[in-house]
Amino acid sequence: MNSDHDATRRMLLAALAGLPLVSGSVSASTQSGALQKQGSRILVAYFTRTGNTRVIAGLIHRGLNTDLFEIIPATAYPEDYLKTVAQAQQEQERGFEPPLKETVPEIASYDTICLGFPIWGTTVPTTVRSFLSQHDLSGKKLIPFITHGGYGPGDSASVLARYAPKAQLHEAFVMQADQERKTMESVNSWLKELV
Repeated sequence: MNSDHDATRRMLLAALAGLPLVSGSVSASTQSGALQKQGSRILVAYFTRTGNTRVIAGLIHRGLNTDLFEIIPATAYPEDYLKTVAQAQQEQERGFEPPLKETVPEIASYDTICLGFPIWGTTVPTTVRSFLSQHDLSGKKLIPFITHGGYGPGDSASVLARYAPKAQLHEAFVMQADQERKTMESVNSWLKELV
């Protein structure tokens, strides 16, 4: 690891370590897909279905006073879990990247992108692949944070490397996330160990 990587990691971890355990979600403006702008050089972009990834995104956002963007497909996934699983599998098999509701304007203004997503079918959701395809992350620090239901990060590292080949890909924060409170406790415990 180089010193730039270490300095950025220390900055990110130091800011996150001081966060109290809080409940609730990110603001309603973010839930609409709109960019929540703080004038930061760091963007937290995330995709979520159940809200677990949103909790981590909110912790990072508040801890570092970042800009925040929720990645939302133009057409919502079904409310029914099994229908969503079936649709996601079909999208993966076809290599389909769904259109997004919005993209990030002026992505070039960010130095660091913290990218959050759940693992779907042992891989990166197609919606996140769409985000990566539509945004040039060349030269940017790409710091993934990943939630999963018990099967780990799957092939996410290779997918991110393929979709953002010119980004400086950092090691991902990965956690099993099955409920909001456990998510916040695990994130804060992880941060204390690293600082």
